[in-house]
Amino acid sequence: MDKGLLILNTGNGKGKTTAALGLAFRAMGHHKKVCLIQFIKGSETYGELFAVERYIDLVDVFVTGRGFSWQSDDIDKDQLLALKGWDLAREQLNSPEYFMVILDELTYLITLGFLKADDILNHLKHRREDLHVVVTGRYAPAKLIEAADLVTEMQEIKHPYTMGVMAQQGIEF
Repeated sequence: MDKGLLILNTGNGKGKTTAALGLAFRAMGHHKKVCLIQFIKGSETYGELFAVERYIDLVDVFVTGRGFSWQSDDIDKDQLLALKGWDLAREQLNSPEYFMVILDELTYLITLGFLKADDILNHLKHRREDLHVVVTGRYAPAKLIEAADLVTEMQEIKHPYTMGVMAQQGIEF
């Protein structure tokens, strides 16, 4: 039996979700089913969601947030939605349906105080043995880094936003 890996993409640089989606597309290329749960992003039109529609039988996408929390007008509502997303994630961690579960921006649930790192780690450690899990987000706690099998830190060296270039369709969303 294959060992399910815990993969973490963290850091302040761009590309955490993009790297996770690259793994998803690789898995789908081998006809493996993927579950993507986005905790913070809202229902905006993200290019990755349009792309996965083409693979509807191989990927399930759940957008459980309302948008970026630092722009929130109701943080309590954001917390409630995030916790509902975590309930969904816990179910998927033991579901036989998926080869891979991507928990996009999960680290923010810890950073914002919505969940304790130990609770998340307990569920990640006790998931189905052969399930690959990809966690993304900034400020990953040391405990999560230690528990992961593969950790990549995205480091921002240069970003067009600092030169006044706003987010562009097909690049940032």
